[in-house]
Amino acid sequence: MTMEQAKQTEWHEQWTLLRDDDLSLFQDWIAPTTLEDLRGKSVLEAGCGGGQHTSFMAPFARTVTAVDLNTVDIARERTKSFSNVRFVAADVATMDLKETFDVVLSVGVVHHTDDPDATVKNLVRHLKPGGRLLLWVYSKEGNFLVEWGVEPARKIFLRRLSRPVLLGLSRLITACLYAPVCTVYLAPLPFLPYYEYFANFRRLGFARNVLNVFDKLNAPQVQLLSRDRVLKWREFAEFAAYDVTPYCGVSWRINAVRAA
Repeated sequence: MTMEQAKQTEWHEQWTLLRDDDLSLFQDWIAPTTLEDLRGKSVLEAGCGGGQHTSFMAPFARTVTAVDLNTVDIARERTKSFSNVRFVAADVATMDLKETFDVVLSVGVVHHTDDPDATVKNLVRHLKPGGRLLLWVYSKEGNFLVEWGVEPARKIFLRRLSRPVLLGLSRLITACLYAPVCTVYLAPLPFLPYYEYFANFRRLGFARNVLNVFDKLNAPQVQLLSRDRVLKWREFAEFAAYDVTPYCGVSWRINAVRAA
């Protein structure tokens, strides 16, 4: 039996300090599904964070049920202009909403849960026959520097810092990254680590890049997920389609349709 995950104050502090209003990234993460594909649908958002993605979906969806264990109060305040959104404070791995949805979506959350496999299994339980499952997760492939560099530093040193200090450090690291990213990484050298990722870095604004860095340093836990592992999630239901595609060499997009 899956135990309910403990609350983690790091997420509340992150979304108090920062916002994410970059629509283009969200569109990339759910592709080839589009926001227009959500029109008139009931959507379950598993892990709504500060409500940024909720606000993107609400103008299209019939209803959005946004679930988060740590930040419902922030998300509710930031999306209060929408009447078709409801919030549930719960663990996405153990929640039982006693209903199913046309679309179940989780962006950037599953890899931060205690048990990603149990989390996805529970999300599939909430998906209607013929419904669409949209997931975006960090990949094990392409993330060796995060696994063997960032994660040990976070566990040993960074977790001891206050969040405002960590934010300052994130701004410094982001500023320092611009030198190599805008020089060496402009060359056609795709063998360089994070080559695709840094192409994205160049098109984003400074504030959004700071958020990316802060998120890596702040997250209380992360499991990098291999392609084989995310493919095994097909076993949780009969799917008419189950597509796994890489994004920027450091993450997976899962776009699946449950059999009717």
